Amino acid sequence: MKPIFGAFLKLPTTRVGIITAILFQLIFAVVWMTGYHGITDRLNQLSVAVVNEDQTFGEQVVSGLNGKLPVQLKMGLTMEQAQQQLQARDIQMIVEIPADFGATITSTNPAQLHYLVNESNPVMIKNMMTGIADGITASVNKVAIENGLQSVLGSSSQMSAQQTQSMATALSQRVVSNIESVNPVQGMNNQMVPMMMILASYVGAMIMGQNFEVSSRALATRFGRWQRMAVRLLVTAGASVVVSLVGTSLVALLGGQLGHGFFALWGFQALFLLTFMFVSQMFLFVFGMAGMLFNILILSAQLVSSGAMMPRELLPAFYQGLGEIFPATYAVQGLMNILFGGTGTAKDALALVIIMIVALIIIVIATSRQQDRIPTPAPVVITES
Repeated sequence: MKPIFGAFLKLPTTRVGIITAILFQLIFAVVWMTGYHGITDRLNQLSVAVVNEDQTFGEQVVSGLNGKLPVQLKMGLTMEQAQQQLQARDIQMIVEIPADFGATITSTNPAQLHYLVNESNPVMIKNMMTGIADGITASVNKVAIENGLQSVLGSSSQMSAQQTQSMATALSQRVVSNIESVNPVQGMNNQMVPMMMILASYVGAMIMGQNFEVSSRALATRFGRWQRMAVRLLVTAGASVVVSLVGTSLVALLGGQLGHGFFALWGFQALFLLTFMFVSQMFLFVFGMAGMLFNILILSAQLVSSGAMMPRELLPAFYQGLGEIFPATYAVQGLMNILFGGTGTAKDALALVIIMIVALIIIVIATSRQQDRIPTPAPVVITES
């Protein structure tokens, strides 16, 4: 037993396997602990639009909200402008103060504040915005009750018990919330689909690229570097179509929410999967098998910076910058648009194409700097006649 134990540990593949496992722990711990540090301290990076249609009491509400919320307030937008920004994820919620808000408060019926939340976002956004909406309503309700009490006390100092009870009931809740969802997501399983597809696609691209590198090296003495590069990229392109078809079909069969249809999702997954494959293989073309270490780092960084789990606005500036150059960010945004609804998919697709072209250029440059292996001639056996 001892000899085989020692022989097993001496093999390079054994040592590389152990080192890789350690690196996964190191990279993920460092990236995730630094990427998600101070998330709750950056809520002021989120934005809420206030559409005020009541120029009397509404102004009092707006002035009362200024500086008291943990998020930025955008004023002066029409409802149409605010909805466009909500769809584009430039803002996270719309607060609408109706034109009859002040008049309703003075009546016996409670007034409503209307809220619009875009669910085509990380799940944390909806939870945060719902909490902020409750806080806004409670704050405005307090002001409305105070105004109501002042009006009642100023109008009459003597009321019957029945009048007092009726007035107390009327003043107990003067403002209520009406929260509506834009692009609603049907269940947590659908909410997690973008992250699942990104994770499965990049890990699959990494492992496929590693095996393609081994295959390419095995053929190095028989074929030139340009032939091997061309075939490798062509097989990669074909694989992206087949693999994405499998992924999209499984999402559809398991009840996935396909807001823009099966073929839109298939086409977009094929695009970002091909980009993932080229990016992951780019490191292998440049660094050989050591490129897998870069792929592990890139995988972890993309999961943090892409916005699949946490809003990108809440990340440190360094990780927000990383997200702008990594393909996963645009894949997540496009997936949310196609699955749940939203705008800007064409822009995300263009960004993926640009990243793919840059990766291809680097692959060509790396291939041009390599040397073809000269096959070793078979030894000539001389026999005596």
